[in-house]
Amino acid sequence: MLLYLAVALLLPVTMSAVVRDGALTALLLSEAATTLAGLLMTGTFRLLASKSRPHRGGTAKRHNALWITATVWTLVPLFGALPFLLSGTLASPVDALFESVSGFTTTGASLIVQPQTIAPSLLLWRSMTQWIGGLGLVLFVIAILRRIGVASLELYEAEFSGTLGRKLHPHIAVSVSRMWRIYLLLTLLLAAALLLCGEGPLRSLCIALSTVSTGGFMPTEGGLTGLRPATSTVLTVMMFLSGVNIALLFHLVCGRPRPLLRSREFHLYIAIYLVATAMVALSLTAAGNSLRHSLSYSLFHIASTISTCGFYLPSPSHWSLWASGVTFLLLFLGPMAGSTGGGIKLKRIMILGHSVRNYFTHILHPSATLPLSVDGDRVEPDYVSKVYAFVFLYIMLTVAGAFILTLCGLDLQNAFAMAAANISNLGASPLLTNLGASIDYPALPLVGKCTLMILMTAGRLEIFALLAIFFPAYWKK
Repeated sequence: MLLYLAVALLLPVTMSAVVRDGALTALLLSEAATTLAGLLMTGTFRLLASKSRPHRGGTAKRHNALWITATVWTLVPLFGALPFLLSGTLASPVDALFESVSGFTTTGASLIVQPQTIAPSLLLWRSMTQWIGGLGLVLFVIAILRRIGVASLELYEAEFSGTLGRKLHPHIAVSVSRMWRIYLLLTLLLAAALLLCGEGPLRSLCIALSTVSTGGFMPTEGGLTGLRPATSTVLTVMMFLSGVNIALLFHLVCGRPRPLLRSREFHLYIAIYLVATAMVALSLTAAGNSLRHSLSYSLFHIASTISTCGFYLPSPSHWSLWASGVTFLLLFLGPMAGSTGGGIKLKRIMILGHSVRNYFTHILHPSATLPLSVDGDRVEPDYVSKVYAFVFLYIMLTVAGAFILTLCGLDLQNAFAMAAANISNLGASPLLTNLGASIDYPALPLVGKCTLMILMTAGRLEIFALLAIFFPAYWKK
């Protein structure tokens, strides 16, 4: 994975050499360090693998999958932080790591106060970290190798634990490769559309990389100010699509819209988006804003929030507390399972709802047999238990993170909102800005930044892959 990361670094290196933005030395050093580390680790582990017997059985596969997932998501951000550190863009190693972790986890919480002032090549690399992390670093490895390793299926499930039977091909490598094709296609289409809307080449590319990955890094401070109406419309549509299951989008692009149109999760996604947009637009209008401005702002804002993209526009002159409440609720729900967004995911919400309904039905009819299925996929009791465990851990980590942030000096309201936004990989900008808070990420103490990095990673790995290796049972043979 480090070698693939070194290949990705070649793009900003080339750009820096062409435009001479002063970041070439830092990028070349980062390139050399990443390449050397990748070569040394590859040679070392090949040597170790040749002298050891391969593990057999499902337990070994699960152990390998969890370990590989956690290791990749730890090492890659470390090396991805080198350009920010060596160029002096961020002076502290922790700050550089924070920016890198926020990028690869597609969170979008940034310590760079004025992005437009940094070198263009670093601005491009900043957006590239989100794009690489958007569909999953482990999936990127599997797609390039085009072969099934010992733990390929386990790695797929670790990255997409909410997809519930949405493979596009019996072979995992082919399935993941198809996902990456549609991911790349959407990015290129959005970049081209933004160019046609009058945005500059670099700005169009950076916004496209951050939008399709639902990352939210913005190329300028203060949000996406001064957007043309056409640009705002294009971004609203693409943010909404980025919250859709990538497998269903693949069927749609291939001329098979039926799986998407028949998906109940997609119906719920549309319904939540439309209802939330109407509620926020009406509340903003009632607060004193024009209906046209309230509606256009709500369409963009709700698409950004439910997809956990995190882009934001300057708030209307009159804000309503009701709009903040809707935003906070969507923060937890998130988009469809199998998308690049964060949050609990609507698939899990549907499973919880069906499970609660079946429980009350079983109280009235104790002898009734009540199978649980979502979109035609039968949900086994073990998977339902996993969903309950996920939601419990999600809430507990949010509360624990908020508690630590209060010890760092934040008031309870802003601490809880920031913890929820970062574990949902949304970043705090849209929610906290609309709540009237003035959150300064660079001013957070070391403990606060480390807490947010843990929440970002836990949310992106959907908790289990990160926490499992800390349980004693994991280390028992």
